[in-house]
Amino acid sequence: MLAAITGASGLVGGNLAVALANAGHTVRATKRANSRVKQLEAVPIEWVDADLDDRASLARAFAGADAVFHCAALVSVRKKPTAALIKTNVDGTRNVLDAVREAGVKRLVHCSTVAAIGLSDDGRPCDETAPWNFAERGMDDGYATTKYQSQRLVEDAVRAGMDAVIVNPTFMFGPYDARPSSGELIVQIAKRKVPGWSDGGNNFVDVRDVVRGMILAWEKGRAGERYILGGHNTRYRDILNTIARIVGVPPPRWRIPRSLATIGGWFGDVREWLTDGDPRLNTMTVRYAYSREFQFSSDKAVRELGYTISPIEPAITDAVAWLRANGTM
Repeated sequence: MLAAITGASGLVGGNLAVALANAGHTVRATKRANSRVKQLEAVPIEWVDADLDDRASLARAFAGADAVFHCAALVSVRKKPTAALIKTNVDGTRNVLDAVREAGVKRLVHCSTVAAIGLSDDGRPCDETAPWNFAERGMDDGYATTKYQSQRLVEDAVRAGMDAVIVNPTFMFGPYDARPSSGELIVQIAKRKVPGWSDGGNNFVDVRDVVRGMILAWEKGRAGERYILGGHNTRYRDILNTIARIVGVPPPRWRIPRSLATIGGWFGDVREWLTDGDPRLNTMTVRYAYSREFQFSSDKAVRELGYTISPIEPAITDAVAWLRANGTM
């Protein structure tokens, strides 16, 4: 079977390419002229030059594919959608949908995010039925908003007759993190640049569980359905301690009061406004850092797809080994 991937240079797409190739599938991946793909040079991938803003090039890349996995996205902590976020996450998805139709691809697997699901109202982990309430909670940053909009485009395409499945991963750790993305947290802890911890939490998962779940969604998922591909609901203090232990450094030593973090967030807001760039910290990232509502359940994926959840420690261990082997830390 021929599987085409957008975003194979990223954490999810790279691990997906490895998993598909190992399963005996032919892998074709799109890349831009400046894409970093050296980390995948040992993987049998047919690389095709195509860009999300060029529907014709995408259609050529998808021609003959049995499935397209749309993993490409722009991640940002900007407080509101920027032109770049809209162009990549929303307009890019629209072009992918058009190219899938034009190429006659049998099935699309769209990689969304749990930021396009909802936040817990009652302390229990959210499932796929949770309505998107990020705007109501003041956590509708540019990334969450544009990924929710792109997910809506896919749902509209399904209603118009497309065979597509949506997966919603949580916070992923693992190898092939070339930028790095989530690996940046590991790098910062290794450099002893994370002084403390916040009171919030998140759901953390091995990226290899996620890509296995994506392949299962291709094989078994019901058209139009969303599947949360998550792992372990964990407080930030605990995950920081686990990373520090695996890296071999002392863990962050103190709890950062929210009031102090908010002051730092204000400075980040000003920097974002003045420089038009991504700050490491702003008032939106502070809200995420102290949220206890970012909890999710993968029971539907387990029940319908046969999805399985691995311990998180091996994912962090392998991420650390990969980052060290590739000179990132």
